[in-house]
Amino acid sequence: MKKITVGALLFSMMFAGVNAQTLKSPDGKFEMDFQLKQGVPYYNLKYNGAVVVEDSKLGLRLFKDTAIKFASEIAKAEDAKFDLNNGFTKTDEKRDSKNETWQPVLGEKKNYINNYNELAVTLNQASTDRSIVVKFRLFNDGLGFRYEFPQQKNLNYFVIREEDSEIDFPTDMKAWWIVADYDSQEYQYQETKISEIPGRWDKAFDANASQSLVKNAVQSPLMLKKEGKSPLYVNVAEAAVLDYPASHLEVDAQNFKFKTHLTADRQGAKGYIQTPSVTPWRTIIVSPKAEEVMDSKMIFNLNEPTKYTDTSYIHPTKYMGVWWEMIIGKSQWAYSTAENVHLGKTDFTKLTPNGKHAANNTKVKEYIDFAAENGFQGLLIEGWNIGWEDWFGHSKEFVFDFITPYPDFDIKMLNDYAHSKGIKLIMHHETSGSATNYERWSDKAFQLMNKYGYDAVKTGYVGDIIPRGEHHYSQWTINHFYRIAEKANEYKIMVNSHESVRPTGESRTYPNYISAEAARGTEYEAFGGNNADHQTILPFTRWMGGSMDYTPGIFQTKLDYYFPGDKRFVKTTLVKQLALYVTMYMPLQMAADLPENYKKHMDAFQFIKDVAADWDDTKILAAEPGDYVITARKAKGTDNWFVGGITDENKREYTVDFSFLDKGQKYEATIYEDGKDADYINNPQSYNIYKKQITSKSKINFKMVRSGGFAISIKPIK
Repeated sequence: MKKITVGALLFSMMFAGVNAQTLKSPDGKFEMDFQLKQGVPYYNLKYNGAVVVEDSKLGLRLFKDTAIKFASEIAKAEDAKFDLNNGFTKTDEKRDSKNETWQPVLGEKKNYINNYNELAVTLNQASTDRSIVVKFRLFNDGLGFRYEFPQQKNLNYFVIREEDSEIDFPTDMKAWWIVADYDSQEYQYQETKISEIPGRWDKAFDANASQSLVKNAVQSPLMLKKEGKSPLYVNVAEAAVLDYPASHLEVDAQNFKFKTHLTADRQGAKGYIQTPSVTPWRTIIVSPKAEEVMDSKMIFNLNEPTKYTDTSYIHPTKYMGVWWEMIIGKSQWAYSTAENVHLGKTDFTKLTPNGKHAANNTKVKEYIDFAAENGFQGLLIEGWNIGWEDWFGHSKEFVFDFITPYPDFDIKMLNDYAHSKGIKLIMHHETSGSATNYERWSDKAFQLMNKYGYDAVKTGYVGDIIPRGEHHYSQWTINHFYRIAEKANEYKIMVNSHESVRPTGESRTYPNYISAEAARGTEYEAFGGNNADHQTILPFTRWMGGSMDYTPGIFQTKLDYYFPGDKRFVKTTLVKQLALYVTMYMPLQMAADLPENYKKHMDAFQFIKDVAADWDDTKILAAEPGDYVITARKAKGTDNWFVGGITDENKREYTVDFSFLDKGQKYEATIYEDGKDADYINNPQSYNIYKKQITSKSKINFKMVRSGGFAISIKPIK
């Protein structure tokens, strides 16, 4: 339990209500109070009268006069006078409200409702004559707040040492978390109490291609649950991370408190600011129902509308890929046996082929044929371009040129062949972390895409970032990701970014940033593995701010099928792989397995062919982080519905109530369920498919096996 001394309690009571400003949500269920205590800003949050967040400090620490030195994160007492966290008086207060409906270019619903009340408090620091604004927006599903820095005589340029926004909880809640890292989110989720995080932290991560861990800190979005007779679910995240580093959460385990920790550059600086400027929003989503937290669109609402004048080229895409066979080790990205190549100098036609290069003309045509025969729109091809022989681990800046194919990849012939069958190839731009090189080549790369009719690119950032000393989540690299999105928009190209920063609702502003990875996806099933509960947690964490390219659809889950004795396997049943297409929102939707494996199960593959990639409506029927997710979605522009249900390592039963369907309408439901003898370890490919006529009054009970699920395709009977 959190310890509170008598003196601290009396001190708190003494200042309660002094200079306090109160803000209520439109429905009146939330109340936020802001106040200054001896010049220090604090806020708290209540839901239905109960304290959700106790008085929590706000503020930032700055470097002296923008001067920084290496290892300068070590604070000095004399530097405190430059900080923006004390000595404030309130000089102004403004209130506003909004209730609007907007339409995402691609989204889980046709309409998103943006309804909030706003309080903006101007604070002046007399000792420096500097003013900042703390802005709060209170929605019916939670709170967002940020700092704003007006241009002024004494605050034009500054460098952030750290942002010290706190979130102080009154109780020791259950938490679903991953370790904080400046470069990766590709970790297994942990489930502990807040107080138990430090004890688990050292055992909560494995190796990564680029890794800069933050001791006893966790990443956002962070999912929390207050257990007991009156449970409460809380999600802590951020929104609109633009021209600013991504943040992490330092853990005060004894006091159940979290504090913002920004991603640093090599000098220890967290952000270089020129006024006027704003920080990202810190977000706290709260509900007594897990389903309502998962359904929240508050993070998107806190982003600005797009300024793009044309979004007609942005569309949902179902695609296959020459990808999984390299991930599992059956094929390779590289063309030759060479270990040292120089772009522009090495003659790749004279190198010895390794015989395992996947992106070759014959194989790509086979993939095109299968994708076209089964109604897909796109085909991703990785390893098509020169440079893969020594692409990783050498901090090589000029690693790819993004325009020169290997000798066995005829780019014109393959694009012509694909287009003749209604398929658009999806470009792959792996940068090996060399963001500077990618920016130099981006115009030529996108011009090549335009020439051959590519309209989507998968970018990648495996390894340490160049410029050296930057991180995947530092301010410079964040800016790079969105510079690439803006550049791609000039060429009418959609971006699917891997090893990038987690989205925080920016798809509203940059709608061609159609999807991202930024989490532990299906590829890890072939590496260190994913726990059976992994997919039941991601919708509450990574998905809160935007779509993920999770790459599901693996039917051959046992890798000893390819390599006898190999113990690696995908920890789901085949039917759970189908259900992921509904429980996970993916407007860029991949069927990741090899065509040969789909050909053996074409009856089950039918669901992947039928399922939509963009939606008019979404209903979270039931959900509990770490346990199960049941989701229903209505396909964009149709009356077709799809339902998906997944469970963790435990067997579960769930009865689907179809009352969300139109009354009086009859539907045909095609049901895909785990077989009676199915098991994700012992018999993952056992399934049962049947059709049933249903109405809005129907109910169907499903028995999900361990790490199993069910999927339903619903079409109206006309």
